Amino acid sequence: MVTRFPPRSSRPRGRLRILLASGAASLALAAGSVVPGNPLAPAPQEAHADGGRSTLTVAVAQSVDSLSPFLAQRLVSTSIHRLMYDYLTNYDAKDNRTIPGLATKWETSADKLTWTYTIRSDSKWSDGEKATAEDAAWTFNTMMTDEGAATSNGSFVSNFKKVTAAGPDKLVIELKQPQATMTALDVPIVPKHVWEKVGDFSKFNNDTKFPVVGNGPFILTDYKVDSYVKLKANKDFWRGAPKFDELVFRYYKDQDAAVAALRKGEVSFVAGSPSLTPAQADSLKSADNIKVNDAPGRRFYALATNPGAQTKDGKKFGDGHAALQDQKVRQALFMAVDRTAIIDKVFQGHAIEGEGYIPPRYDSYFWKPSAQQKLAYDPAKAAALLDEAGYKKNSAGKRTGKDGKPLDFRILCHATDPNDKAIGKYLQEWWGELGIGLKVDCLDNVSDPWYAGEYDLAFDGWSVNPDPDFVMSIHTCAALPAKAKESAATDNFICDKQYDELYAKQLAEYDPAKRADLVKQMESRLYDLGYMNVMAYPNAVEAYRTDQIKSITTMPSAAGNIYGQDGYWSWWSAVPAAGASGDSSDGGSSTGVLVGVGVAVVVLAGGGLLFAMRRRSTAEDRE
Repeated sequence: MVTRFPPRSSRPRGRLRILLASGAASLALAAGSVVPGNPLAPAPQEAHADGGRSTLTVAVAQSVDSLSPFLAQRLVSTSIHRLMYDYLTNYDAKDNRTIPGLATKWETSADKLTWTYTIRSDSKWSDGEKATAEDAAWTFNTMMTDEGAATSNGSFVSNFKKVTAAGPDKLVIELKQPQATMTALDVPIVPKHVWEKVGDFSKFNNDTKFPVVGNGPFILTDYKVDSYVKLKANKDFWRGAPKFDELVFRYYKDQDAAVAALRKGEVSFVAGSPSLTPAQADSLKSADNIKVNDAPGRRFYALATNPGAQTKDGKKFGDGHAALQDQKVRQALFMAVDRTAIIDKVFQGHAIEGEGYIPPRYDSYFWKPSAQQKLAYDPAKAAALLDEAGYKKNSAGKRTGKDGKPLDFRILCHATDPNDKAIGKYLQEWWGELGIGLKVDCLDNVSDPWYAGEYDLAFDGWSVNPDPDFVMSIHTCAALPAKAKESAATDNFICDKQYDELYAKQLAEYDPAKRADLVKQMESRLYDLGYMNVMAYPNAVEAYRTDQIKSITTMPSAAGNIYGQDGYWSWWSAVPAAGASGDSSDGGSSTGVLVGVGVAVVVLAGGGLLFAMRRRSTAEDRE
């Protein structure tokens, strides 16, 4: 996920004119300590062991769903797109405030229905063409008019009335209604002269011709399914070139193997799936030349139910258990989950107990249920709810429905995520005491059954952006698929009129406090419906070699994550360690910024091919 990843302002400006100057202070995480670093300061020059190229290799455990920014939704994919393409705006690594990206400034009309962005003059595509407002206008217009191009980020443009390029440096967006996300449009801008040649956007994966033309800090140069994605440093990037010449994200299906590769120095960084286990992190803390970063994350870890898969026009499909359409049954299951035990025994303290849909990292939108509303751990009350719902225990201690069939569920589990497996065993025990059977289906690819609606429950999770709009939009009726078993923006086929009304209100509300209150009302509604229940907010637990990486920026800079940021700060800022094997002789030739990472990128998980339609990972879908 997506959200991915995507810079959005959690505090939309209420004044009529908004002019932002570029350049945000950030802090670099250096060899085990956080030290100040100014992205606009001259890049430090490093000593180099030889005249070779510096490469930063990242071990990941999630598959790329698509290299097309119109289709991609998974965190690994959207993170790559942040490296390849510029967005209109970005987020400050220090405090998440909106800062310039491809747009240097923006202003809105008195009625807030017309937004004008000034496009920078110093951005160019990697094939030498200049990036202009026409590229941005074409990107948005294509999403507005082509269903395939709207697959991933269509919610951002659904309220757009008209988009035009008033000149090479002026982009004008006219809205139907006010829209609070106009400084947080999480959409990669692509080069019109390349993409206008594409026929079917729903099937084009952007993986047939390399290098891929882009204007971000890195240029994608190569890709191999279930192996790697490679990028090289863009020496002409307007903010300054990265210091590493290449960045490599390499796929490891076995997380222990990835950790072993870090120990051997075969990779520079390990993020885990999505984080290192407590045992792995503890073992690395005492290892030579390895730094473990353990900080509050931007993800939530949830238990999701299938309320009954359906299309936008109401056509039912899939084989989700009918009992889960009963709110009492859903709430009973959640009340039989001991979240304290999960935090203590599974995450071993590297997480905090889950409550609302938005992690506490984003305090403006963080919500928690009242004492009366909270579905606290209470097996006795859970049993009573099941009795009320008509699922009572038989003589064998099994819950059965009126048809006499036992109450047995299936839960989708990610084979690469050790947390899913561990918690699955606890659920089997806890729910088994209630008389409910549970089959834990741990699969390399959960996408197919998810989109087909062929599951009862699933381990779910998203990386949440500073602006919550996207992660809230995936539960609207508009996010449902147009056709059965078709890829769509929906997370769990949720469609609730009251929730949709609240979503529309928050999207049109520019006042930060009033909007935050509406978002919290949406979280409360989701909680009461019982389709989703957040069990934990996991820490970002990751590690890197200090003999390969001298310093790297976390987000937020005081105590944040490195992998999966709302921007490109970590990889762009990373500085090779002096004497590291393969350091480049020219030091990356930054032009006035603390920079960092050459790119050889990424990795696909679970043996799944790169399909035309984006595919569900759900353990960390969006950035």
